[in-house]
Amino acid sequence: MKKMADSSVELHPILAQRWSPRSYDGSAELSIADLTGILEAARWAPSSNNSQPWRFVVARRGDLRFAQLIDAMAGFNKEWSPKASAFILVAAVTTAADGKARPAALYDAGLAASLLTVEANHRGQVVHQIGGFDHEVVKRDFNLGSEITPIAILAIGKQAPADELENAALIERELSGRTRVPLTQLILSGSL
Repeated sequence: MKKMADSSVELHPILAQRWSPRSYDGSAELSIADLTGILEAARWAPSSNNSQPWRFVVARRGDLRFAQLIDAMAGFNKEWSPKASAFILVAAVTTAADGKARPAALYDAGLAASLLTVEANHRGQVVHQIGGFDHEVVKRDFNLGSEITPIAILAIGKQAPADELENAALIERELSGRTRVPLTQLILSGSL
């Protein structure tokens, strides 16, 4: 199922078609080549002073890390996400070795996650960004030091039909249209 963006100007098809489904094909596998390509796209993201503060925990369906990430998730994310082919926990090094805060680290990690998402879509995968998880559990389970801040878990895989979801509320959300705040409301000062 495709949900094209209703944009004010034409966008690249990968961007116009990108959305965050929850219905995944539980039998689809993500190849090592595709997973590597997806992570390479993130590696080449721009960053403040070329600091590259993003860090990833990569988990494939069936491995221990995958189960640990599901256990850390909140609410209905535990219900639909196990059919994803892989999870990537996106984290950022938010404190430098000298103890100073790295204020651009979260922004930079977001750029990496964005490029990762675009590359995944280019490779025929869909990505759902998950913010609902226990950050402290993730920090403990993956031995993330105090300098590393977990940000999001990305569920990656092949999209399945909405009716494969078992929860009626999730099916409804899957089938609903895409909405965005108008561009005019996003520009704080001045106009186009």
